[in-house]
This record gives sequence, structure tokens and C-alpha cells, in this order.
Amino acid sequence: MARAITGRLTQWRGFWERLTAVIIKEVLPLRRDRTSFAMMFGLPIIQLLLFGYAIDTDPRNLPTAVVAADQSPISRTVLAALSNTGYMRFTHVADSESEAGVLLQKGAVQFVVNIPSDFTRRLVRREQTQVVVDADASDPLAAANPLAAAGRAIEHAMKLELVGPLAALRGGSDAVELVVQRRYNPEGKSRLNIVPGLLAVILTVTMVLMTALSVTREREHGTMENLLAMPVRPIEVMIGKIVPYFAIGTVQMIAILVISRLLFDIRVEGSLLLLCISAALFIVVNLAIGFTISTLTRNQLQAMQVSFFFVLPSILLSGFMFPFRGMPTWAQWLGEALPTTHFIRIVRGVMLKGTTLGEIWVELVALVAMLLIVSVLAIGRYRLTLDFSGRTAG
Repeated sequence: MARAITGRLTQWRGFWERLTAVIIKEVLPLRRDRTSFAMMFGLPIIQLLLFGYAIDTDPRNLPTAVVAADQSPISRTVLAALSNTGYMRFTHVADSESEAGVLLQKGAVQFVVNIPSDFTRRLVRREQTQVVVDADASDPLAAANPLAAAGRAIEHAMKLELVGPLAALRGGSDAVELVVQRRYNPEGKSRLNIVPGLLAVILTVTMVLMTALSVTREREHGTMENLLAMPVRPIEVMIGKIVPYFAIGTVQMIAILVISRLLFDIRVEGSLLLLCISAALFIVVNLAIGFTISTLTRNQLQAMQVSFFFVLPSILLSGFMFPFRGMPTWAQWLGEALPTTHFIRIVRGVMLKGTTLGEIWVELVALVAMLLIVSVLAIGRYRLTLDFSGRTAG
């Protein structure tokens, strides 16, 4: 009996010794690879702090244009009531409805408040009058709460303003009618906002991740020496690695557009050629970013970690999931530095609003600038990678 117990204890002791040895074997490489160790603990903390402060599903101070053909004290009271809701910030005064419509289509404003010229005259005559609010409903989440608050604000303003001969209209719902026109997405369907944005997100994830593993895979598999032996320039290697993935991205784009039309009935309201050219530019930018990441990291694990650190902000800070204007100013500046932000504006504008080149050229210029900057960095880093690999091979 004692011998059996002793044997069992010996077995358990051997088990724990072997288990401890395996654990130590796994921990030692982590201690040596401090970069990966720091990423595993540092990146989640940074992301938690960044997104915890940046994301807000109830955006306020949204830019609003005013078309005020009536300049009476009552109309100014209505505008003040809308401003006091905290949702609308009057940034543009348009001379006509067509001018305000252009601002709405370009995305310069989220709302247009139109007060007709006979607004006060109809109130004095005790006739029903209207305040028309045009909303960019391509993002239903950004438009819902402001429109709900607008009706209550106008009703409260009228209770305070309708005095004397107009007191009979106080408390009645027929005094001022709020007419809401949801542009580009009248039914408030979320898929009209999500599906075009998915085109940008899917291309970002796949293009960056695939190319980020390209050079690190060469180094880990020991095939970097083959590239060193080839009489090719860094720019030629970069283009050669990007072209196959560009073809994959093009197929993805075509598949997404076809599925969007067949399954979700989302048509391209604008120029299909403009959308394809913009998507091609966006694909190249993401491929260049992925190539740069592959030259900055030592192995595929680091490349994947850095890629996700780039992809996650591209999803959360670009306006894909949460209203872009709902983020604080510093977060919007970070979002402007991401190519996904600019392409989402392009694809939603062309697909839903029918925007033209003259209305999205700023976004295209931003993508071109990013491509030039990233390409210069990628080529420079790739030269350093070649030098490092050459010394290692030697």
C-alpha cells in the first residue's frame, strides 16, 4: 500500500516537473521577444482607452444649414429652439434650397432647416404653417435623435412665443407642422448605410493583412535570399508583391457590388466608373500599408498584431459603425488619417447620393497623398530589410 502511494506521488511529481519545463520553454521566447510581449499587453490597453473615449452613439453639434426666407422674431425663436437641443449647430446660411441641397449632398451638413417666407404671416392669420427639415439619412443613427428632439423643441418654443392674439394656438399641434424629409434613405434602412461601408472595411482587412505577411513570410521561410539574388529593384519587388493581391481585391469589390444589388437592392446612384477608380486607388493604398507593416515587423505574429492595431481603428473611427461627427475632435483628426474614412465617404456618396467627382475630389486627393507617403516609407524600409537580410545571410 505504501509502495503504491509512493509510486503515485512520484508520477505526480514527474508530471508537474515536465509541465513546468514546458511552461518555462514557452515563457523564455516571450522574454526574448519583448516587442511581441509589449504588443500583447500594451495594444489592448491603448485600444480600450482610445475607443472608450472616442465612440459616442448619440452625436451632437451636427452641422446644419439654414434657409430662412422669413426673418421674424418667431422664426428666430424656432431656430434658437433647434440649436438649444444640442444636436444642431448652424454652420451655413444658404440663399436657396438648391444651394442647401448641394451642401447636404456633399456631406458638408447633416441637416437643412427651411423656414418659408410666409411662416409668420400664416401664423398671424391662424393658419397652419410648416418648418421643413431635410436630413442626410444615409446614416440613420446620426439622424434619429436630432429629428426626434426637433419636434419637441419647436412645440415648446411655440408655447412661449404664441401670446396675445395668437394665444389660441398655444398647445395645439396644428400651429406649426414639422415636415421631415429623410434624404438618400427615406425608410431609414440600416443596410443602406452598412453595406456600402462593408466594401471599405472588407478591403481594408483583407488587403492589409495579406500583404503585411508577405515579407515576414519570406524571412521566416528563409526565401529572402532568393529575392536578394534576383536583379530587381525594391520598387519592382513591391509592385510584384502587390499586383496579385490587387487582383484579389478587385474580385472582392465586384462580388460585393453584385451581391449588394441582387440581395439588398442597393443600386449605384452615381458613376460606376468613378466608384471603380476610387476603389482601385483605395486597394493600392491598403496594399502599400500592408507592405510597409511587413517591413516594420520581424515575424508573422508581429505583422498580424500590428495589422489588427491598424484595422480596428479603421473600423471604429472611420464612421462605419458609429457616427463620425459624434466623436471628439481629437478622434476625428485620427480618423482623417485613415484611408478607410475617406473611402467610406466616397462609396456612400456615390452609391447612395449620386455624388460626382467635383464633390469627392478632396477625398481622392487625401488617398493619393496617403499612397505617396506610405510608398516612400515602404520602399525605404524595404531597402533596410534587404540590407539586414543580406548581412544575416552573409
